[in-house]
Amino acid sequence: MSMSATILLVEDNEDDVFIMRRALKEAKILNPLQIATDGESAVNYLEGKGEFGDRERYPLPAVVFLDLKLPLKSGHDVLAWARAQKQLNSVVIVILTSSEEPEDLKKAYRLGANSYLVKPPTPEQLIEMAKAFKWYWLEYNEFATAG
Repeated sequence: MSMSATILLVEDNEDDVFIMRRALKEAKILNPLQIATDGESAVNYLEGKGEFGDRERYPLPAVVFLDLKLPLKSGHDVLAWARAQKQLNSVVIVILTSSEEPEDLKKAYRLGANSYLVKPPTPEQLIEMAKAFKWYWLEYNEFATAG
């Protein structure tokens, strides 16, 4: 993934958004970051609909960090919808949640998540997680092109 590819963070907690921005910066992940604060906004962003209709301003992301516990549509609902969209097949969807429930994990993978990460308890650990993400997904993983 190029350093210009967009990352979409779907997170309703402002503190978690702030901490994630900091972790990505500390991990030297300089990709543009877009935020959707609920499940419905995430679908609208991915669909390029409503306020997200301008693809110059809101490009299709290469990676989505998706929380599960969201207002309006759950992360599982967003994931199921996204995986039903052919044009989103190459988008990497990483669940980033506080849920350690085995059923949430199983359901996320069953619906097509590429990875399932439990939010670490400290900002420092989130920075380490972001560095590991960068190493694996951004430096070594090969991505398919959209379509």
